[in-house]
Amino acid sequence: MADVLSQGEIDALLSALSTGEMDADELKKEETQKKVKTYDFKRALRFSKDQIRSLTRIHENFARLLTTQLSAQLRTFVQISVASVDQLPYDEFIRSVPKQTILNVFEPYPLDGRFVLEVNPNIAYAMLDRLLGGQGESYNKVENLTEIESKIMTQLFQRTLETFREAWLSVEEIDPMMDDLEVNPQFLQLVSPNETVVVISFSTTIGESSGMMNICLPHVVIESLLPKLSVHLWMQTKKKERQPGEIEALELNIKRAPLDVAVELGHSNITIEEFVHLSVGDTIELNQSIDDLLRMSVGGSPKYKVQPGKVKDNLAVQIVEDIEEEELLYDER
Repeated sequence: MADVLSQGEIDALLSALSTGEMDADELKKEETQKKVKTYDFKRALRFSKDQIRSLTRIHENFARLLTTQLSAQLRTFVQISVASVDQLPYDEFIRSVPKQTILNVFEPYPLDGRFVLEVNPNIAYAMLDRLLGGQGESYNKVENLTEIESKIMTQLFQRTLETFREAWLSVEEIDPMMDDLEVNPQFLQLVSPNETVVVISFSTTIGESSGMMNICLPHVVIESLLPKLSVHLWMQTKKKERQPGEIEALELNIKRAPLDVAVELGHSNITIEEFVHLSVGDTIELNQSIDDLLRMSVGGSPKYKVQPGKVKDNLAVQIVEDIEEEELLYDER
């Protein structure tokens, strides 16, 4: 970042220019000279700004989905938001997390490799306490996790991975599965120490407890997806090509679909007393003449005007004309 001059330094600079102690042309020459920028090969920037923005959008969506899921599951206030997205060496990420924490290692099939979701113990134990019927109190005993607590946490974060899969659907259909639950980052070796990783940090609040969650995505694992993280690719609309015979198969399936068809002979209004005294052989007068066309409904909607008849020994109708939309509107009035 460029140095910011104080008001006194600005006044001294203007005074030196006005008295001739400094030459404005010489200052311009210095500006045009090539400047050397230090580059640390141990902190290689292997993700473009465009790709970082795309990863940010994906995980902002993940944060929203996870907030909804955990709120319903834990029945308490949950707020999760993306705090930062950085690329750094894997060794630096490992040194930045606490010595005792919750590390969820998972395999993002079909990608070759592993990701890690690091959850601050304050957050993890608040969620565990809520699942066990408590108030969501946070207490840190990560070094003494019981087998039951480990099992509950594993199931909890496996459901979290379902939300992670949903957030990534716009880029790639992955099926993440829990591989291990670790508490000591020194025993976790996903990639080589100098390998570049993207770390997405989430500011998390569960009830009265707050802390950070971090997702570590190694470059070598998501390298095949990097072209899909381009904004230009996202903006393009690909036209799906029809497979040979696909249209014919769709038409055939549609033709075989069952359809409810009903013909109305007419309507009549009678009293309750007349209805109660109905018996076999009685005649009910309908609201239309025998010469009027009947109405046929298809799927519950009036569609055709038909006339009744017989085909061999079966009752049948013959379609005479379509029912216009204007006629339906008039009947509704």
